[in-house]
Amino acid sequence: MDILDVEDIAQGMRGQAEHCLRNDAPVTASIILAQLALMGGPTTCGQKIARWPGKPLEDAMPLRLTGGLHYLYLSGKEPRLGAIYEGRITDQDQIDTLVGQVVAEHDADLLPWFDSPPQTNESGRSASFMAGLLWLSGRVGPRFELLELGASAGVNTMMNRYHYDLNGVQAGPGDSPMRIKPEWRGPPPPQAPVEIVSVRGCDQNPIDLTNDETAARLKGYIWPEMPARFERMEASIALAKQDPPDVAKADAADWTEEQLTRPQESGVTRVLMHSIVWQYLPQETKDRITAAMETAGKAATAEKPLAWMSLETNRKTFSHELVIRYWPGGEEPALLGRAHAHGAWVEWFEG
Repeated sequence: MDILDVEDIAQGMRGQAEHCLRNDAPVTASIILAQLALMGGPTTCGQKIARWPGKPLEDAMPLRLTGGLHYLYLSGKEPRLGAIYEGRITDQDQIDTLVGQVVAEHDADLLPWFDSPPQTNESGRSASFMAGLLWLSGRVGPRFELLELGASAGVNTMMNRYHYDLNGVQAGPGDSPMRIKPEWRGPPPPQAPVEIVSVRGCDQNPIDLTNDETAARLKGYIWPEMPARFERMEASIALAKQDPPDVAKADAADWTEEQLTRPQESGVTRVLMHSIVWQYLPQETKDRITAAMETAGKAATAEKPLAWMSLETNRKTFSHELVIRYWPGGEEPALLGRAHAHGAWVEWFEG
C-alpha cells in the first residue's frame, strides 16, 4: 500500500503519530493525536483538519499545526504548552484538553500554519548528500556544482561549509562551526576527494535565515525531543548571517529547466538534489523535472556529467531513501542507503 495515498483523515493522523514514535518523538506524536480531538470541536483549526481536501500524509498536514503550536511555545506566547514539551504531562486525555484550550484561544493565529507544508529544513540531511558525493566522486570525478530543489531556508544549500564525520570518513572544512556526525549504520562511505565548486537552490517560498522572526518560525517545525537539531539550526543561522545561501524564489520545474541550460564547466558534475520535497510537488512539475533531467542526461558527457541525488520518502515503507542516477553510465537509479528524516542516523548500503 502507498501510505502517502491514505485519504482518511484520522488514519493519516495516526499514521503520522506512529511515524513520530518510530523516530523517537513521543511528545510530537502526542501533539498530533491531540489534533484528532479538535476535529469534532468548534475551532476553525479543528474544522480545517476535519475537512482537509487532500491526502493528510502526502501533504504533511498533521505537522502543520504541530509547528504552529511549538512556535507559540518557543516564542513565549503560550507557556502552558511547556507542560507537554517538558514532559510534565504525559496522559493523552490531559494533552488533548490542554491543546484544545490553546487552539481555541489562538485559533486565528494558528490557522495560517495550514497554508503551506512544514519547511523542516534540516542540515543533518547533508550527511546523506555528502555520502552521495563521496560515492559519485569515484565515478564522475571530485568536482561538483550543486542545485537544490525545495531549498527552504537554504540550510542544505550551505552544505559546502559544513564538516562531516561519516563513520570516520572526514569531509568538509575542518574549522567549520557546523559538525555533522550522524549515527552510522553499515560500512563507511568511500574515502574520496570532494570539491563543491558552487551551490544554488530554489524554493517557492524561501525563508530568510537572517530574519529573526522567520528563523523562529522555522524552529517551530523542529521536534522538541531533538535538541541536536536546535544546535544545528543555530549554527546554520550564524553561517547564513555571515554569508546568506543562494536561494531563488522560483517554481521547481522552471528553475530546473533554466539551470540545465546554463553553461557547464568542464570537469564539473552538475548535481540536482532534493530532500523530503518530491511528495509536495504537483505531478506536472515532477514530470517536467524528470523529462528535463533525462533530456539533459542524454547530452551529458564524461567531461560534463550530470547527476540526480534525492533523499525522499518511500511511499510504501515511509522510510527515507538516498537514490542517485548519473549520466553517462549510471542511468539506472542506485539505492545507496536510508536515513532518519532529520539526520540522526544514516544506514549505508555501499562499501
